[in-house]
Amino acid sequence: MDVITELAARLGERLLSLGAQVSTAESCTGGGIAEAITRIAGSSAWFEAGYVTYSNGQKTTLLDVPSELFEQVGAVSEGVVAAMVRGAQRRSTARFAVAVSGVAGPGGGSLEKPVGTVWLAWGDGEQLFTQRCQFDGDRGQVRAQTVERALRGMLRLAAGENPQQG
Repeated sequence: MDVITELAARLGERLLSLGAQVSTAESCTGGGIAEAITRIAGSSAWFEAGYVTYSNGQKTTLLDVPSELFEQVGAVSEGVVAAMVRGAQRRSTARFAVAVSGVAGPGGGSLEKPVGTVWLAWGDGEQLFTQRCQFDGDRGQVRAQTVERALRGMLRLAAGENPQQG
C-alpha cells in the first residue's frame, strides 16, 4: 500500500471512531485528496463531499470565498484557503475540512509565489489552522506532496493535535 492510501485509510479509521466526516476543497490538486480518500472501501461513512474549485469564480460560487479576496491577496493565499475550509464545512456540514490552493507548475509561478508554493488549511468545528508549504519537483510531484501533506495534517487534527506540526 502506498503512503497516500495508507494515510487515507488511517484517517478513515480515526473519523469512524469519532463518528465524524470530512470534506475537501481543492484547487491545485484537482480532486486528488478526495480521490485518495475514496480509494478506501467504506469511505462513504466518513467522507461527506469534495469540492474541486479550480477557478476563482467557482471558489466564490461553491464555497462562498469573497471575490474581493482574490484581488487583495490572490488565489494562492492564507485568506483564500481559510475561506475555502469554512465554505466546505458550511456547505457539507462535515465537522472536518481540508483546503488547498497552490502553484503546481510548470508555469504560473512568480517571485512572491514560485512554482511549488501551496497554502493548506484544516478546520475542525471552530478551529482553523493554515500553513504555507514550498514543495519541489514537477507538477505531479508538487500535487502528490500536497495530497500527502493535507492527509497528514487531517490525521493530526482528527487526533486532537496541531496539523501544522506533521
